[in-house]
Amino acid sequence: MKALQVRGPGEVQLVEVPAPLPQPGEILLRVQMVGMCGSDLNTFRGKNPLVSYPRILGHEIAATVEAGPTGSIPADTNVTVSPYKNCGLCSSCRQGRPNACEFNETLGVQRDGALAEFIAVPPDRVYQADGLRLDELALVEPLTVGFHAVARGRVSPSDTVAVFGCGGVGLGAIAGAAQRGATVIGIDVDDAKLALAQAAGAKWGIHSQREPLHERLRGLTGGDGPNVVIEAIGLPATFRAAVEEVAFAGRVVYIGYAKEPVSYETRLFVQKELDILGSRNAGPEDFRAVIEMLQQGQFPVNQAISKIVPLAEAATTLQSWSETPTSFSKILVRVSG
Repeated sequence: MKALQVRGPGEVQLVEVPAPLPQPGEILLRVQMVGMCGSDLNTFRGKNPLVSYPRILGHEIAATVEAGPTGSIPADTNVTVSPYKNCGLCSSCRQGRPNACEFNETLGVQRDGALAEFIAVPPDRVYQADGLRLDELALVEPLTVGFHAVARGRVSPSDTVAVFGCGGVGLGAIAGAAQRGATVIGIDVDDAKLALAQAAGAKWGIHSQREPLHERLRGLTGGDGPNVVIEAIGLPATFRAAVEEVAFAGRVVYIGYAKEPVSYETRLFVQKELDILGSRNAGPEDFRAVIEMLQQGQFPVNQAISKIVPLAEAATTLQSWSETPTSFSKILVRVSG
């Protein structure tokens, strides 16, 4: 079968690989559409420390059931997939938090992914979502990561939530916070992304290169700062800004992680008595919540997708994305058809 494989940093090509042989109980899926995300770009650039080469990319999945065990989802049903694999034995798994498994393996990262014609997965990783189109199914997983961060931040209707970064994951956090009734502020340096953030549920957008961030946040929150700050970029400057800008007794949630050490004014941790939280991957409840939101038509799907390309053009598109990253928001690859 055909698959998109990164052979090494800067080297990507369409290759022929053996089709998967499902293990007992697994579901065989014909992959229809896959979204590309920042981790795929980092893998191509050689900046993803979790990846070894060669690696087939892809973990944002829309697929059709080809075959499965008796009692599983019927053949020809369109589905999406949770791409995470957990060990079941580590401290996180024993506490009922398998998304943070010490030995997690994500499709397209620690193991070969879904940018291939077929994949085989356990049935508990497959989600049926009646009424959703293939492009909507391919958006589910990145949005769940933002929804999970919102849950980690215990966001409520009384909160004002600021989200640094209005890419795919940040949009999930914005939409998730808005779904909970919070007042949401999107922060980015791209006008198109800020417009998309407002379509996804943000009340306000702040262009942090053109506007004074601190003054704007204080002005929008009655001088307090946001109760919750979610960082979805992964830069030292935004890691620090999250702690500096959040209100006293607030919560900071980090989704991205900086690629270099971050220097903090740690007195703010204590003086503000902050809850500082990490957020990793997503759980079943996040998949169900995002699917319900999409079924209700409460997310700007068409605005969020910048380009859909066939598998044959995926390699050149990935190279173009790497050369001009601001030219793209969400890229979907049509694998079948």
